[in-house]
Amino acid sequence: MKPTAPAGPAMRVLDKQPKVSRRGFLRGSGLAAIGVTVIPAAMAASKDVTVTQSFPHLGTAAGKTLVRMARDIYPHDKLADTFYVEAVAPYDAASAKDPAVRTLLTDGVKDLDQRARQRYGVPYAQVKTESERVALLKDIESTPFFKKVQGDLVTGLYNNKKLWPLFGYEGSSWQKGGYLHRGFDDIDWL
Repeated sequence: MKPTAPAGPAMRVLDKQPKVSRRGFLRGSGLAAIGVTVIPAAMAASKDVTVTQSFPHLGTAAGKTLVRMARDIYPHDKLADTFYVEAVAPYDAASAKDPAVRTLLTDGVKDLDQRARQRYGVPYAQVKTESERVALLKDIESTPFFKKVQGDLVTGLYNNKKLWPLFGYEGSSWQKGGYLHRGFDDIDWL
């Protein structure tokens, strides 16, 4: 008896050697190199645009100082600068409405930048290391400017519902019966 051929199309055999030409490899690696250099530059530019747009009254330099200060007071390495910009952006609107707030913020930023220039030769936002910036903040921690920024950041940063999942906070629990029977001890970041 003769073996019968399987029903349907015959199976195709693939060549196990990849067929990549030198030209194709160079084209692909060139595009990857462009992507690696262009995307970070675009992200850096968008960060500056965000700061510029968020601080039309106080100015970009004051905005950068306030954002850097916010990041140094409440440091979270995994948070993008946009969250810190959102936390301090209300200062710009408040300074437009209230001259006392504007004076407090502009004088505080000027003082902080002046201290940084005296000690490190650059404005506060350009001081390289976190420890150097923290030393500057410790010098002004008793000032009304520092206390205002620090106090407002508590709500400006931690009341942002977009950040709650990043911190492991599930939100208010009383509507769901409280924490007692919902795994009150399941916080893995504490």
